[in-house]
Amino acid sequence: MVRITQRVVLLLACVAVFCGSLCAQTERIVTIRMLNSKTGNLIATSDFLVRIDHGQTAHGNWVVKNEDGTGKLTVPDSATVLSIRATYDSNTLTYANCDADKDLGSSDRAPGLDRWYKIADIVASGVVAPNGCGGKKVVEKFQVVAKPGEFVFFVRKMSAREQARE
Repeated sequence: MVRITQRVVLLLACVAVFCGSLCAQTERIVTIRMLNSKTGNLIATSDFLVRIDHGQTAHGNWVVKNEDGTGKLTVPDSATVLSIRATYDSNTLTYANCDADKDLGSSDRAPGLDRWYKIADIVASGVVAPNGCGGKKVVEKFQVVAKPGEFVFFVRKMSAREQARE
């Protein structure tokens, strides 16, 4: 009788662990590389602002800085798209993302607007955001490739006029 009770308890424990792992929200890891739009050099920061699924809440604590200067972003499995920005000067100023810069030729976009990227694309094949800040010659010089699970984007510091608008 004791053996049967032990087996039942063990079986119930295994079922609870299995069901708990199925119900738990899984997460995906994305490696972030933020590059200077003019030089192509990595900008190492831990001050990223991540938004998911067109939400207004910026998650500043989701990215952990890696030793090589890249960032490690843990994204909830339920998220479908993301937008990333970064700050500098003690979090008082935000870098201008070059994927939304006016130089990209899109008349409906202006500096400061967020562009959204599919997380499934980032995880499957990697994504390199466009560099609309560097000028044609600078952009042609960079041959940036993203690995699966990697998101690469270009930034520049804000001009004095842009800082005044903020």
